Amino acid sequence: MKKLVVLTGAGISAESGISTFRDSGGLWEGHDVMEVASPEGWRKNKELVLDFYNKRRKQALTVMPNEGHKELFRLEKFFDVTIITQNVDNLHERAGSSNVLHLHGELFKSQSTVDPRLVYEMEGWEIKLGDKCEKGSQLRPFIVWFGELVPMIEPAMDISAKADIFAVIGTSLNVYPAAGLIRYASETCPKYIVDVKVPETGVIPNLKKIEAPASIGTKQMADELIEKYA
Repeated sequence: MKKLVVLTGAGISAESGISTFRDSGGLWEGHDVMEVASPEGWRKNKELVLDFYNKRRKQALTVMPNEGHKELFRLEKFFDVTIITQNVDNLHERAGSSNVLHLHGELFKSQSTVDPRLVYEMEGWEIKLGDKCEKGSQLRPFIVWFGELVPMIEPAMDISAKADIFAVIGTSLNVYPAAGLIRYASETCPKYIVDVKVPETGVIPNLKKIEAPASIGTKQMADELIEKYA
């Protein structure tokens, strides 16, 4: 089986109803992003940050995977698929995808504030002020905030370099370091970008652009991949 590596961004989740701050002038539900997605915001007002992510979790439980997510799961019958996602929701997993690397954390996990290695699966959708890890420190969302290192980027680079086929779905390719992953794939590797508005990429060898919503464009890409490479 050929190795298919897929980088996904906010565009694929947006079709399921997950809001994205980049489509609303840098605001998430009326908040400046730095208030709710930075270490400074956390230090300033933990209760606001916890409430913001609690609301996001609650909303995420009301949405369903869309056809784009389902098409990526379908491709597992034909390829060795790894999804590298910038999204923190669990829609890829809920659609059935078995190999998902989350670059920016996971909404339905919590993390110790004293030992970042302590990460917990959440029951329900709330983290409250006073909820503590086993070492006695406040739990925080397991999210990579602005200004923090992206610990999974090196594994993602290694995976991208080994791709036989590389695809990008629903991302503006403006968020680094994730946006640079396509350039780790070999020059001979077929590459696809699927988005409502395909971003300017510069020169990337063997690149096909599909300008369409993720749910439609991913099916078009999947059909072509199966026909040409499976």
